[in-house]
Amino acid sequence: MVAYAPAGVSAFGLSTVSGLFADRSHMGLPRFDFSVCSDSAGRVNTDVGMCLQVRHGLEAMANADLVIVLPSEHRPLSVSLALRRALTDAFHRGALIAAYCSGSFLLAETALLDGLRVTTNRSLSALLAFRHPSVTVEADALYVDQGQVVTGAGAAAGIDMCLHLLRREHGVAVSNAVAREWMITPRRESGLTQYVPNSSEIEARSLADDEDARLAELLLWARNHLSQPLTVTELAKQALMSARTFARRFQAVTGTTPYAWLTDQRLDLAEELLATTTLSIREIAGRVGFRSNGVLRTQFVKRHGISPTDYRHRQRRANGPKPGL
Repeated sequence: MVAYAPAGVSAFGLSTVSGLFADRSHMGLPRFDFSVCSDSAGRVNTDVGMCLQVRHGLEAMANADLVIVLPSEHRPLSVSLALRRALTDAFHRGALIAAYCSGSFLLAETALLDGLRVTTNRSLSALLAFRHPSVTVEADALYVDQGQVVTGAGAAAGIDMCLHLLRREHGVAVSNAVAREWMITPRRESGLTQYVPNSSEIEARSLADDEDARLAELLLWARNHLSQPLTVTELAKQALMSARTFARRFQAVTGTTPYAWLTDQRLDLAEELLATTTLSIREIAGRVGFRSNGVLRTQFVKRHGISPTDYRHRQRRANGPKPGL
């Protein structure tokens, strides 16, 4: 994979991408051939005043399976004809193209985002929508996956976008292992908002702190009890809330419904068990809380477009067989 570093590249963004896609083959994880390129090989200034010595020019994109356009503090946000051509060629060759924060703005300049849903730093959303009316900007999303093109929001959302790419391309076991090493949340749904509170919101937020603390405890408890037939009513009781209050706070904190959240957690665990154990599909369905292997299959196909069995075979081919439990 190749990370494109524009002038004024974010040092935090560069460390994020290089760290998340570091070589962890010693841990039994996929080995990534990671490199950084710019418009030409040589020195590139970062946003914190340090100089980065880049070994590769745009030709590095020619063989990359994944190209990530890093954010930059440099203004104006514009791309050269050579960069436009390199990104377009990589896209038409079948490479996965990703960008976040101001990098999404740079990618939009290539026209590769035309007709797609995208996200970027909240402060750039209005300008992106104005400059590129053919792009649908989802200003509150953490990341937006449009298949061959994935975009992320500001700064820290780049972590969420990269973990999503790892999970999508290499499975939940790989993304979870990387997240554990970084001691970060392994999955935040793309629908979660970029939360920027004002003073009145902060005051209102303090009134909900106790509810949110109980909700956080509930989410941890639920993840450890997925095999049980959990219902919204039972979850509300566990959180010591009325059903109405529980539904309201759950949506506000997670950005989704309890049912959708439980389904996602169960599918995440199923993916990990499929990739790392020899348990049967029926056994996995029971462990993650689906009523039958048929329900697991239906939900799995809805998420991935393939059956659990096909997913397991794909993971085995990509990462090699793992010992059973």
